[in-house]
Amino acid sequence: MSESGSKRRDRAAAARNAAQAEERKRERLVRIIGAVTVLVVVVGIIVVAVIARGSSDSSQTATPTEIIEGAALPAEVLAADSDQPFGVPYGTAAADAPVLEIWEDFQCPACAAVEQANGSGIAKLAEEGTVQLVWRPATFLDRVNEGGDPAVANSSSRAAAAWGCAIDLGKTREYHDALYANHPANEGDGYTDEQFAAIAGESGISGADLETFQACVADGTYLDWATNSGVSFTNSEAGGTPYAVLDGVVIENPTLADEAALREFIANGGPAAE
Repeated sequence: MSESGSKRRDRAAAARNAAQAEERKRERLVRIIGAVTVLVVVVGIIVVAVIARGSSDSSQTATPTEIIEGAALPAEVLAADSDQPFGVPYGTAAADAPVLEIWEDFQCPACAAVEQANGSGIAKLAEEGTVQLVWRPATFLDRVNEGGDPAVANSSSRAAAAWGCAIDLGKTREYHDALYANHPANEGDGYTDEQFAAIAGESGISGADLETFQACVADGTYLDWATNSGVSFTNSEAGGTPYAVLDGVVIENPTLADEAALREFIANGGPAAE
């Protein structure tokens, strides 16, 4: 009997030790979770503070919020009171053709990817009159180079403004496509004015027209137009770029990047029924 009692006491002691060990483990886990939670909160506060500082910065890279009245517009660019204010129409479509709007930022890697995959297909739809294509410049990626190389500061706005100079010279699609063909290797690398001039040459702008283009870029002739289009983007429902809609119906980027899928979407007036 004494041996049996001893075994029972040993088992009871082992059970108590196991319970105490489990409780200590649980307490350590609670402390670890608590520490991680605090760390996440602290990091979140730091990130919010950094963003707040960036948003309140009054430098030239701060995001504009108001339309600049009386801004010069490139040839045929839509006015502030149009349905697609400050947009760039392209193609030969009749007025009753569906409107394909595409928000783009010339520093946007996803925009460059869509352009590489189906830029020619999108332009073809406009040139054959299937859609009224309106390119709409966004400039929100100006902020990616804040505090960086001043030679490429505000590259989204400057690229759009340079495009405006090319539009005046009849090179709307050519310069648009060449900008993406020379897209920065890394987001935020941006473009220099010398690159804009070289891209103009690739677009077929030469001689006196190239001198006119360079003067237009140097004078910042269409920077206010780029700013206004950027403000319109901020005030739109677009959450990023590229962002495309057909008569107000959102087109997902995989569809936008696929010529056959995009044609089917347009033919159906929206996504195909499943």
